[in-house]
Amino acid sequence: MTRPDWCDAGARLRGSGNYRTHSGLHSGAAGREGRPNGGVALRIARKVEMTMLQLKNLERSYKTPAGQTWVLRRINLEIREGEFITIMGPSGAGKSSLLNVLALLDDAWEGEYWFHDQAVHEMKRKQRGEVAKRNVGMVFQSYHLLDDLTVQENIDLPLSYKDIPRRERQSLVADALDRFQIVAKKDLYPSQLSGGQQQLVGIARAVIHKPPLLLADEPTGNLHSGQAKEIMELFRGLNEQGTTIVQVTHSETNASFGSRTIHLRDGWMVADTVNTALAQPTEVSAS
Repeated sequence: MTRPDWCDAGARLRGSGNYRTHSGLHSGAAGREGRPNGGVALRIARKVEMTMLQLKNLERSYKTPAGQTWVLRRINLEIREGEFITIMGPSGAGKSSLLNVLALLDDAWEGEYWFHDQAVHEMKRKQRGEVAKRNVGMVFQSYHLLDDLTVQENIDLPLSYKDIPRRERQSLVADALDRFQIVAKKDLYPSQLSGGQQQLVGIARAVIHKPPLLLADEPTGNLHSGQAKEIMELFRGLNEQGTTIVQVTHSETNASFGSRTIHLRDGWMVADTVNTALAQPTEVSAS
């Protein structure tokens, strides 16, 4: 497959060792700005610190009767702690495929994946699962709730992997049920809920254990505009507290909550831009 000219955009942006902050492009871990007198002022990006994860020449393909189909091509991506990143692109661009790789749900890719200083590409599947349990919260577009568990049991699931006393877990679940206004649904099963209610349960489950990395695939797609705005404001609050967030969305309004937007096209990363002004959205798209 011939590499399109426009696919080099991501490599040029990320290959220099520079990164972007809200105030411009800087080099180095924190960014340095020269002073007229020759001194150096250290400038720290908002909530952006050390590298959390890095993908190097990552590719993903499927074998079909017609041949090999590529869904991700030569992805080079660095995500720093505290960033709020949006992945956008047309249908079939590879957005969900990239998110599944980041979530360690897909292990049939090629290339390098570094999580802090851990070489994920050298790990066995069980080791990758442990990294995901400790570090990742995932909001799925199709919910992925367990049908044989009640609402409160689904929300409690991530806590069951941690060494948390039962009474504390019950308190955390009760707080989540109250925050998402689904207390009355706590004993119901997923099949008894509407699509929007299942989405709220999925979000509550993803954030309850306060993961360092939160991944969300169209998180407001099944919510009305009021709920969507509340969820995006919740995400922004989590990000301000230090959670690194990567969301997939078609909504420019939802993207405006983030600090950086990555565009994919035909599996290639074609643009990596920074939101220099985080305006307060007046309405959030439920898509």
